[in-house]
Amino acid sequence: MPEEDIRFSEYIRGRLAELTPRRLVDGYARQAAVLMPFFEQDGELRLLLTRRTDEVETHKGQISFPGGMREEGETLERTAIRETFEEIGISQDRMEILGKFHDYLSITNVRVTPFAAMLRQPFKITPQAHEVAEVLRIPISLFLDPERLFIKKDFIIEGKIAGDYSWFYGTHRIWGLTALIIHDFFEALPYRIAGV
Repeated sequence: MPEEDIRFSEYIRGRLAELTPRRLVDGYARQAAVLMPFFEQDGELRLLLTRRTDEVETHKGQISFPGGMREEGETLERTAIRETFEEIGISQDRMEILGKFHDYLSITNVRVTPFAAMLRQPFKITPQAHEVAEVLRIPISLFLDPERLFIKKDFIIEGKIAGDYSWFYGTHRIWGLTALIIHDFFEALPYRIAGV
């Protein structure tokens, strides 16, 4: 594993171990888990995201993390691993789980729990055609550059901007819950790479 990957993995694992994640104990109808899969490609740390098809039930065409609904009797970590394999074909032996992040409530009243992971090379991606229209490999430098973040400044709560976060990657807009999780993740666990 390249040195940058090792530093990133150790840093994120250590910071998540120190973090007290926000937990939602009620007010949701169902539970889901997603994977935040980081990996190295062409000398850059990247985040793997998917573009959902127009055939899925909710969030059609949106950029999202791989993941989905928890099945009865399984842990949320297991949900994230299983759903990632089902959606994009990456097997568990290629994933190094780094830790759990905050719970979030989606607009569909689902509690979503993200798990950060480092993907071990080589890994194979096989998108599930009904659910995944495209797999994106986005350099994390995009998310670490404050000049690339767009904030919809329509309303303020307790003196703080409480708008919609967005990033643009080519023709894609990363927004909604996915963008909120990414924003909060790098705000809670600030990471610096050369040139950013």
